[in-house]
Amino acid sequence: MKSPSNNKTNNSRLSRYEQRLRQHEKQLETRMAQAVRQGRQEVAEDTLDVADQAVFSYQKEMLFSQGTEGHSQLTLVRLALERLEDGTFGECLHCGNVIGEKRLEALPWTPYCIECAEKVEIGDLDDVARAA
Repeated sequence: MKSPSNNKTNNSRLSRYEQRLRQHEKQLETRMAQAVRQGRQEVAEDTLDVADQAVFSYQKEMLFSQGTEGHSQLTLVRLALERLEDGTFGECLHCGNVIGEKRLEALPWTPYCIECAEKVEIGDLDDVARAA
């Protein structure tokens, strides 16, 4: 049975993670909104020379890439917030083991322990979090 002080410490720790996740969620939403606004800025491409058209195309591609990556990370943050609500935050989605405290401090949205994350990176495991 958990002691009341241990439970209080755990609640404080989870509250801290929730704060960080919500702050990161707002930052991602702001960055993505800015990228969308920048991407929608119209430029009369026919008035640009070839070099300017290349720069313009590169900038559009960069904004698209940032938006895609931002969306992926935002999904991970929101899934972590759901795990906080349902009481599974800090448990690896694949093996069910506890995710290390240092890993959670660095990446509070991570759905995997370090061992499973490495397996996902090399392709030995399907990334169920990205598929969600």
